[in-house]
Amino acid sequence: MISKENIIKRFVSYVVIDTESDSNSKTTPSTKKQWDLANKLADELKAIGMHDVSIDENAYIMATLPSNVAHDVPTIGFISHFDTSPDFTGANVRPQIIDNYNGKDIVLNASENIILSPDYFEDLHLYKGQTLITTDGTTLLGADDKAGICEIVSAMEYLIKHPEIKHGTIRVGFTPDEEIGRGAHKFDVDKFGAEWAYTMDGSQIGELEYENFNAAGAVVKVKGKIVHPGYAKGKMINSMYIAQEFINSLPRMETPEHTEGYQGFFHLHNMKGNVEETVLEYIIRDHDRKHFEARKAVMENLTVELNEQYGREVISIEINDQYYNMKEKVEPVMHIVDIAEEAMKQVGITPIIKAIRGGTDGSQLSYKGLPCPNIFAGGHNFHGRYEYVPVESMIKATEVICKIAELTAKKYKV
Repeated sequence: MISKENIIKRFVSYVVIDTESDSNSKTTPSTKKQWDLANKLADELKAIGMHDVSIDENAYIMATLPSNVAHDVPTIGFISHFDTSPDFTGANVRPQIIDNYNGKDIVLNASENIILSPDYFEDLHLYKGQTLITTDGTTLLGADDKAGICEIVSAMEYLIKHPEIKHGTIRVGFTPDEEIGRGAHKFDVDKFGAEWAYTMDGSQIGELEYENFNAAGAVVKVKGKIVHPGYAKGKMINSMYIAQEFINSLPRMETPEHTEGYQGFFHLHNMKGNVEETVLEYIIRDHDRKHFEARKAVMENLTVELNEQYGREVISIEINDQYYNMKEKVEPVMHIVDIAEEAMKQVGITPIIKAIRGGTDGSQLSYKGLPCPNIFAGGHNFHGRYEYVPVESMIKATEVICKIAELTAKKYKV
């Protein structure tokens, strides 16, 4: 059995280390503090008995659990990221452990009246009677993706201590900067040496995902002219008004708060402006590649139309693709999804096969030649003060990793 106490102790030791990444940084990792956990993880992998433990100049960590069978088995991998999102502070995380959750409101922070309520977060109803780890309401928790790291390390430790479980060679990899879209940028797929891998970076217990958004980022710059407002008639051009025209010309209902499932969106996530210049930052998402390209074209055409309307270049746009739907790369090797699905069933989990409304390191790694479906890590409400993770979900994820290793060895036994 996977030790509940060890899972809690290991996970808490990770989340109290601040590893928030920074999209404005040009270094890898993007923040020096990510090294604090990276070095700890490298030492821990050595301590539990992993082989070939390495940490490179960019803080990418890799290690090997050698095969314990005589027959040839494909090398498989498990990957998670150790940075946390810059959307909400990850400094001074003080996790709270709620034993035998009673299904009612959880007071995260009495002084600030911050409540984690099943009336709003209905998924809490799934975990009545279980042990939850929450925030204190002032930070995120970091289950995205320190839960995944905890599960991978715990699974490797369990397999080392239980050699009766037969498996082929297993590689593990931990990456920085996933939350800012760079987690796979400097990941050396050849060095990793696996035929396929799984990211442990999903949410609800049972999730198994091999489809994700196609993704791009767009920066829209609007130029205005500032003159004294008392003498501005016919002279002033207020860039904020033109920016407002741009915003209002995009489909209002095709935004994150109005879409679900396979529906794509335009998301204005940052804006900064004055009369002279306004900058809008968007992300563009769609599962369908044709629709994705059409969304980019809508923004480009709107830019052209506004420039024609004003008779000069008042607006410019730069769009950069970020990642693509891994489905194209995983479907030709669907047996890797089938193994994960069977592993879940064998440990008593009902698989929930769904598309990711986001992306993981696995989406980029799949296009670098390492097919990489995504498996649940157990957390909920990522990137904010209401984040929590059921300990029982982390235990089950650890069991799934062990079972995937076992089933893969069995599948290739002659």
